[in-house]
Amino acid sequence: MYNFDLIAQRRNTDSYKWDVGPCELPMWVADMDFMVAPLITESIIKRANIKAYGYSNVPDSFYEAYRAFFLKRHNLSLKVEWMIFSTGVVPSISSIVRSTTSLGDNVLILSPVYNIFYNSIRNNHRNILVSDLVYKDYKYEIDWSDLELKMKDPKTTLMIFSNPHNPCGNIWTCDELQRLVDMAIKYNVIIISDEIHCDITTPGVSYNPMFNVCGGEKNVIMLASASKCYNLAGLHASIAVVRDKDLRYKVWRGINTDECGENNFFCANAHETALNDCISWLDEMNQYVYNNKKYLEEYLKNNLPCLKLIHSDALYLSWIDIKDLNMDSDEFTIFLRKKTGLYISSGKAYGDNGNGFVRINLATSLSNVKDACNRLKVAIDLLK
Repeated sequence: MYNFDLIAQRRNTDSYKWDVGPCELPMWVADMDFMVAPLITESIIKRANIKAYGYSNVPDSFYEAYRAFFLKRHNLSLKVEWMIFSTGVVPSISSIVRSTTSLGDNVLILSPVYNIFYNSIRNNHRNILVSDLVYKDYKYEIDWSDLELKMKDPKTTLMIFSNPHNPCGNIWTCDELQRLVDMAIKYNVIIISDEIHCDITTPGVSYNPMFNVCGGEKNVIMLASASKCYNLAGLHASIAVVRDKDLRYKVWRGINTDECGENNFFCANAHETALNDCISWLDEMNQYVYNNKKYLEEYLKNNLPCLKLIHSDALYLSWIDIKDLNMDSDEFTIFLRKKTGLYISSGKAYGDNGNGFVRINLATSLSNVKDACNRLKVAIDLLK
């Protein structure tokens, strides 16, 4: 048993998340407050005790840990030779945009979606092409007619796909994934499947890997990392998995040209330890986050019915409908932080159709979740 009530104290540690005011409660950016599994800490200390931190190779055991993990956890057979090391999923996305598309090409996304997808397209001078998810009865679905219309545009050469979907938490079904892959093959579109959140799910529920559907051998690039699930984001390591030899070379060449293919001294060892030896920690963390979600859901239902929690079986992030407030999302989150110190994310960051929503990070102690709920109530009472 691990004690997830006891969180890391990160104030005054140059934390991107916690470098806030003394009375503020940051529950925005997607990293955890939980202490990592003790075995990971032990492996890092052991590595540090070498006491010389020079250049390091990525060992074969790093790739083998990913292969074994996905086989055991998701019955997904990957080969080590399909894997490419990268310093992170986001650097991989930006590199792949550059290496597989041309200036002026369309890169397709489903909105609302992780805000950095937009940056990776815009900063590389490609066109952002958005297919809005359909929001109905507090659920999101793909608008298949609109998606096909935009995918068959000759200028559309790449799609960046979030699996499971950040921020609304959809676990895409195998039928949905198959339909997506079939459409992409039909129109010769490459799919980047960002699967970094894949193992943050409701206990007893599993996500569906893109590579577990037929036809993705030629045009799917899977991106994965232990960083999100095991709270290792600051160690900078991930894999790109590409089954097609020619596409794999193009991705490998781009990642190395962009100088994001070299590991740091600690990352490979920490990732191996997490994937090989810390499954019990992962399972208990998922149970704890699920309990936090249930607390938030019940609190909103009983105390703040004007805020509607969107049900999801993935992510430690919750997506909340605030449309009953008749307030712009940016306006609400600024008001919330100013009046109560609660710092959460505006839905507008994830696309125009994210307005009317907010995202809150529940990978923290239950006491912080309770505190956040109380601060939400203070804000809503002030608005009344």
